Amino acid sequence: MDEVFKALADASRRSLLDRLHANNGQTLNELCEGLEMTRQAVTKHLVILEEASLVTTIRHGREKLHYLNPVPIHQIGERWIKKFERGKLVALSELKRQLEKRDE
Repeated sequence: MDEVFKALADASRRSLLDRLHANNGQTLNELCEGLEMTRQAVTKHLVILEEASLVTTIRHGREKLHYLNPVPIHQIGERWIKKFERGKLVALSELKRQLEKRDE
């Protein structure tokens, strides 16, 4: 998971992931459109995203298409976020139970 956190720590890489989420299966040229960074910089960011398994690529003829892989982000949610929600849900449930008991 360290690679995933490292990859997500950079705003440019998060932007690339957002672009893939909006339109999955883009070429490098499509991902570079409208960005204020060089093609080489985008390529370096994509390598880091691929190493973290956040992006997968498929060759389609002469083009290399980039796809978002949401599994590592889901795993972070399950491992790091969901466990912190449990306490809040238990507290809300207990509050609801106490309020309903008081109203009886």
